[in-house]
Amino acid sequence: MSALRILVPVKRVIDYAVKPRVNKAQTGVETAGVKHSMNPFDELSVEESVRIREKKSAPGGVEDICVISAGPTKAQDILRTAMAMGADRAIHVEVKEGEDLEPLSVAKLLKAAVEQHKSNLVILGKQSIDDDANQTGQMLAGLLGWPQATQASKVEFGENDSVSVTREIDGGAETLKAKLPMIITTDLRLNEPRYASLPNIMKAKKKPLEKKTLADFGITSERRLKVLKVTGEFKSSLALLRRQQQITINDFTSSLETAETRGSQLPAPSYKVPHPLTPHITPKWRAHESRGEGGGGEVS
Repeated sequence: MSALRILVPVKRVIDYAVKPRVNKAQTGVETAGVKHSMNPFDELSVEESVRIREKKSAPGGVEDICVISAGPTKAQDILRTAMAMGADRAIHVEVKEGEDLEPLSVAKLLKAAVEQHKSNLVILGKQSIDDDANQTGQMLAGLLGWPQATQASKVEFGENDSVSVTREIDGGAETLKAKLPMIITTDLRLNEPRYASLPNIMKAKKKPLEKKTLADFGITSERRLKVLKVTGEFKSSLALLRRQQQITINDFTSSLETAETRGSQLPAPSYKVPHPLTPHITPKWRAHESRGEGGGGEVS
């Protein structure tokens, strides 16, 4: 099996615990003075890449783990965080504050990065919690002509460059098999991201962080869509998932109580209780970000 050269796109987003507010111009959400952090789904991608190396689950081993993000200078913080978690190096593609890239532009950027750095596996979050587009991974697979497995909850490597991915679908799970090179997008059940230790945070400051521009990848920030107006109240994707989890648990508990009252047996549920969103989503190392010690970035 070929040695893995893994590319992990990460994005800097408003922290999941912050309640977004519409800006005065009603063109989007207010970002000034708001806490930002790494997109939680991208944390899963970084963690899975590091685990593949640590567990030696890929027969050919892992040659390189590179994280990449397109965003303002502050995006370097999450890149440092990713390197503190175990990534080898990082690429920061400078984009002006507030100049968000559309999914297709991000996919084109990542295609160029894959070709420049000879990556044979891309692991990225299934979506970012700010726009919930869930498009970048699929577009990248199309541009490269590579197989893709989305919403992965388990990844296993076999012989002859084969990869088996279990993914959640409505009412169950599906296992796919493909050959490298390929694209994998991550979902919440895949793993639990680690806390970056203080020694690793310090080591991350010395790891290589390459600075690039969109022009270096032959990409422009031209937008095909224009936001006319944004109104209403916002809740983060993770907050909605928490709500869904609580509703499911409450319904199941209510069914148990009803069955007990009637003296009947409750049939085994045909569904899975949603993934418990444990405190790892707000890891301890984020405390270092507020003091300028953490890592950071943007792409996905």
